[in-house]
Amino acid sequence: MMILATNWANAALMALVSIMLVFVMLVLLIFVLKLFGVIFREKQSAVVSTASAGASDGITDEEVAAIAMAVNLFFNRHDEESDVLTFRQNHDVSAWQVRNISKSL
Repeated sequence: MMILATNWANAALMALVSIMLVFVMLVLLIFVLKLFGVIFREKQSAVVSTASAGASDGITDEEVAAIAMAVNLFFNRHDEESDVLTFRQNHDVSAWQVRNISKSL
């Protein structure tokens, strides 16, 4: 009875509007992402040109070596472990364990 009471014209219209809305939003999202790409590409090229101008300040070899050593020490540090595995033993025996122990004997 529910099938006969459904207005199929309204259901089809709602399905069509829903599908069209999804596709319109996807196209809009593509345009927004392309716009972000254009905006950030222009900013990135400006940052690269200013960074290349700042690199000519002249960092000495000693400063480069100190920075490299600091980065190496920072990323290669680790804590020392004893390589001993410890397990907490539970000495409380449940009824299930007693049953299994008595069957194995």
